Amino acid sequence: MMEAFFTGLAIGFSLILAIGAQNAFVLRQGLLHQHFFAVALFCSLSDAILIALGVSGISWFVGDLIKAYSFWVFGAAAVWLMVYGVIHLRSAFRQNRLIPDDVQAEKSLLSVLSTAALFTFGNPHVYLDTVVLIGTMSMKFLPHERVLFAIGAALASFVFFFSLAYGARLLAPKMKNQITWKILDIMIAVIMFSLAFGMLIAGGWFN
Repeated sequence: MMEAFFTGLAIGFSLILAIGAQNAFVLRQGLLHQHFFAVALFCSLSDAILIALGVSGISWFVGDLIKAYSFWVFGAAAVWLMVYGVIHLRSAFRQNRLIPDDVQAEKSLLSVLSTAALFTFGNPHVYLDTVVLIGTMSMKFLPHERVLFAIGAALASFVFFFSLAYGARLLAPKMKNQITWKILDIMIAVIMFSLAFGMLIAGGWFN
């Protein structure tokens, strides 16, 4: 039975370790000391819910839906990622930019969680990874073992997101100058544009 748990844990880590828009956002909130616990909890619980849906058998429906409308689904996701990338580029090259820990940089919890929700549920790949892939791989286990498989996969998300959010605090002292934040914004923008390009390819926009 523990084989199912550790298999789910390993798969969960392997899928979530790739740098993505959601991970970059969690890292940034940790560096800003802004609602990082709430963001890490939101992202972890969201993954857990999607994993539970996949293991319960909804993976077949979601997989067919994304496949049927992949052109528009991935296209819309690419547009959102490009918009966010442009926002970070503008932030990086803006004159007299405020250092992010300034009181004026504080955002409301609702605003931060809304952005986290967009990065989580607005990314088609999150459904392919958590619902379709994890859901499909769980089918090789017996019904009672799938519960342990799902727990292992969900635990990977909790460990990763909270480590990312709280680990970022260790870097906070190095993030007290404008140049470092400009570099971070440029790196995030590059990630966003790269992910957007990948979305367009996945949606068949270059075929």
